[in-house]
Amino acid sequence: MKRTAFFISDGTGITSETLGHSLLAQFEDVEFTQITLPFIDSIEKANEVVGQINISANEDNSKPIIFDTIVNHDIRNVIAQSKGFLVDIFGTFIKPLEQELQQPSSYTVGKSHSISEDTGYKHRIDAVNYALDNDDGARTRNYIDADIILIGVSRCGKTPTCLYLALQFGIRAANYPLTEEDIEDFSLPKVLKEHKRKLFGLTIDSERLAAIRTERKPDSRYATHRQCEQEVEAVESIFRQSGIPYIDTTHFSVEEISTRILVEAGLERRLQ
Repeated sequence: MKRTAFFISDGTGITSETLGHSLLAQFEDVEFTQITLPFIDSIEKANEVVGQINISANEDNSKPIIFDTIVNHDIRNVIAQSKGFLVDIFGTFIKPLEQELQQPSSYTVGKSHSISEDTGYKHRIDAVNYALDNDDGARTRNYIDADIILIGVSRCGKTPTCLYLALQFGIRAANYPLTEEDIEDFSLPKVLKEHKRKLFGLTIDSERLAAIRTERKPDSRYATHRQCEQEVEAVESIFRQSGIPYIDTTHFSVEEISTRILVEAGLERRLQ
């Protein structure tokens, strides 16, 4: 089965995408064509969107699924006239909350991603800059300021995880690649030992690692399965001997990896 899903917002569309993706993921037998339409903040734009939805409905011969976070009633009413099946995310939750809290919502566009008086936004930017500046073993002298230091073999997912931890949670995350030279004596490099309490390990299936490295450096010793297997085994041995917590990233998304790290490392999210 194939259906089209629209994520429509008068802001960035991040909220409608996030919740919409989570809901659609529960329907594994349906193939969704996903279309995001942000900044739909006028009646004119809303009418254009309705035209796009109706064209999709006619071509698919089925109702497109619409996830919207439109706060303007007039714009939302226009979208509701389309041939799609509307899931009004804000409307579903705001009304019951208004009743429970006994006060009206502000219905402010982009409120969840506002930077006005938002210290969380500054934490995110500072944390992202920290992750970029301390990527791949750079500036180890800055590790004193790290909330966590991810270690593991090259290409096991350290960099994207650091950036996600920074952007999503405001966590200052550095990372250090354990190279063949670093692990030849099966012990932590000296530069990491003084920060041991901040270390968290990532590992990965050697076959998956070889495939990733082959895309980066095909036909190299670096990408051979034997080399990958030896490095992974050595690094996992170091993790166990040094008592460093670690997780296998092979089958996890960066979102899952990051959340598991938060839980297992006991890190406090800086974004409220």
